[in-house]
Amino acid sequence: MTRLTSMTGFGRAEGALAGWTWAVEARSVNGRNLELRFRGPPGFDGLERASREAAQARFQRGQITLGVQARRAESDQALVLNEAVLEQYAAMAERLAGRGFAPASADGLLGLRGVMEAPQEDADAETRAALEAAMTVSIDQALDALATSRAAEGERLAPVVTGLIERIKGLVGQAESEAAAQTDAIRERFTRRMTELAPDAPDLADRIVLEAAALAARADVREELDRLTAHIDSARSLSKGGAVGRKLDFLMQEFMREANTLCSKSATTRLTAVGLDLKAAIEQLREQVQNVE
Repeated sequence: MTRLTSMTGFGRAEGALAGWTWAVEARSVNGRNLELRFRGPPGFDGLERASREAAQARFQRGQITLGVQARRAESDQALVLNEAVLEQYAAMAERLAGRGFAPASADGLLGLRGVMEAPQEDADAETRAALEAAMTVSIDQALDALATSRAAEGERLAPVVTGLIERIKGLVGQAESEAAAQTDAIRERFTRRMTELAPDAPDLADRIVLEAAALAARADVREELDRLTAHIDSARSLSKGGAVGRKLDFLMQEFMREANTLCSKSATTRLTAVGLDLKAAIEQLREQVQNVE
């Protein structure tokens, strides 16, 4: 069954072959599109392309950072004496000894940086191809672990999203109840105001009815409530899972547009209060769905 997937996660894999060891780490955070940032060892140029293809096969969105750290085991490399560097150190040590410093020992000189070096020998083409293939397997394993991590985070995120959708549903129900009382509130307020300003105006009762009806029509929020209800149904359907992050992002904009219009049309403080609570709940939901793939 398809479920919500987060864009946040971490995966790691390790490998070894032909005297080489490596570790692959993959991390991901929120992103509007799929973006891969790759860092790999020099000389293994095919790894970046393999990483991009593997990421595209698994993910729809998110900023993914994938790093491959590889090194050749020192035990497999014969050390080489850098005589030029050694002679420089020995000359400096001799000058210092002439100034009263203790003379340098052979083991001390050999332990200095750059005196003993490991040869930088490139692996032959066949070995390098085998290493690159093995590292690619580790990249796949790290990305699989990342996918598992994102799915687990999505499972934790799903009840939060569902709970906020249900809260919005409850607030829309409250808004419907408050909106039903708007017409009477508008008529009562307008009647009181007109009676105070022009108590002796001719045909006052008829004028109050007409003006109150016009005001009530402008304050009618039934269309906004109907659209909010439709958006709730869409959000419920989308929250069942899949790569629905972009659709949920757009839906949050539509939610907020209707909530803003509802507040602007409100003619009672109680409906305004419900509208503000509704906007707060929509904003909370928007923050959560920013992490949905």
